[in-house]
Amino acid sequence: MHLKSVTLHPEKYPDGDRYPFNLPIFRLAQTISFSTPVTLFVGENGTGKSTLLEAISQACGIYIWRDQDRKRYQFNPYEDALHHFLSIEWTDGSVPGSFFGSDIFHHFAQLLDEWATNDPGQLEYFGGRSLMAQSHGQSVMSFFKSRYQRKGLYLVDEPETALSPRSQLELLQLLDTLSRTGQAQFILATHSPLLLACPGAVIYSFDDVRINKTHYEETAHYKLYKDFLDGKSRDPLRDT
Repeated sequence: MHLKSVTLHPEKYPDGDRYPFNLPIFRLAQTISFSTPVTLFVGENGTGKSTLLEAISQACGIYIWRDQDRKRYQFNPYEDALHHFLSIEWTDGSVPGSFFGSDIFHHFAQLLDEWATNDPGQLEYFGGRSLMAQSHGQSVMSFFKSRYQRKGLYLVDEPETALSPRSQLELLQLLDTLSRTGQAQFILATHSPLLLACPGAVIYSFDDVRINKTHYEETAHYKLYKDFLDGKSRDPLRDT
């Protein structure tokens, strides 16, 4: 593994009442170890999995493409500060990588198109075609297939929001294939029971006060989908 572990240091937080430091799961000092090529973060919305994924990316020196800053009704100076309070342990020195979030991917695709007007060769790194000329799901898979062939650490935030179930299975196969090369390491935050089924992956649950390892069949997402498909509950919200 390129990234060996990440440790949270809540004793150093500058403010315990504001996001993200006020999230219960970040209040405990804890270390997350990475022992497999694919690690999955799972949990309900608002539990902190995507927040931690972004913080890991920043702490590892991996740039996150964002649209230009816009004015906010309420400004939180700590919103993007969690990475300052993480300790990163590499196995054999840092490696390059990338961060994917479906909400920021469109902005990156637009930038790539602008670069290609002056240097069309830029597109060769991403499948040889403009990402803007493909459907959202097709462009995302083109990005994955080209970018993830290189040695590095890849952080992926809820890719299923841009992918059909068939494309999710295609991504699952890609992760399984690339993880065998020893070149790429993946950390994904996901709600998808299809991606959670990645062979050999370690799953960390964010649904408790501590980030804990769990098994596929023990995740709330698996249980909810299984019960629904088994016909045990056609109105799952009624039972929650």
